[in-house]
Amino acid sequence: MIKILRYLGSAVLSRISALSDIWEIIAFSLYSLVFRFKKGRKATKSVLLKQIYFAGFEAVPIVSWIALALGIIIVTQSFSILPKVGGEGLIGDILVWVVIREIGPIFSAIIVVARSGTAIASELGSMKISKELTALEIIGIDPMHYLIAPRVIGTCISVFVLTFYFEIIAVLGGYLLAGFGKRMTFSVYIADVLASLGFAEIGSSVLKSVLFGLIIGAVCCLNGMKVQRSITEIPQRTTKAVIGSFKAVFLIDAVVTLIFFMF
Repeated sequence: MIKILRYLGSAVLSRISALSDIWEIIAFSLYSLVFRFKKGRKATKSVLLKQIYFAGFEAVPIVSWIALALGIIIVTQSFSILPKVGGEGLIGDILVWVVIREIGPIFSAIIVVARSGTAIASELGSMKISKELTALEIIGIDPMHYLIAPRVIGTCISVFVLTFYFEIIAVLGGYLLAGFGKRMTFSVYIADVLASLGFAEIGSSVLKSVLFGLIIGAVCCLNGMKVQRSITEIPQRTTKAVIGSFKAVFLIDAVVTLIFFMF
């Protein structure tokens, strides 16, 4: 019994410590963006733009295909089922509920974790093994400001932009490919979608995308920095970064949904 309690206590303390480290990275990244961005601006700006390019711009093709496929599925099902039960007026509501509230932020975050989260963790792990971080500290460069903060902020910006790009492609592209020629015209379709949009839907999507980006960047950076001496730790930490990011994303999604739509 004592051993079980010790194990549970150790596990709880480990989770609390990890959460503390994650929020510390997020807080430092935001502080660095607001108050220390001019320090080494050229170098940090370069890292930030590279992160946005890799996590955001290069993810556009895969985001486009997934958003378009899901949009076609949702629009096709809506137009095939709702008119039979007299629910044509619910098409806009369904698209907002499914795409704007949930699928857009979630799928954008998943794509960024799969593409960029692994790269962030493995890259920082490799730099830790090769003593590059130590070298930066020796010459007076803060690795947190130069390497961590730009990656966290860059990931946040990428998820935020990709989320709204995903939603636009899913809603508009889905109709143009699956709904064209149906009884509902495009203008009526768009008006129905816009009429269903409210502060709660937009606010939820914005908050989720920002929090997802910050958490993904922080979790992946933290795991990359925890690599110690062996190169075999890199894939282990990369796996933990991906799993930890997914857990955090789905947990935050549930909490934000409850906050916006249950109270």
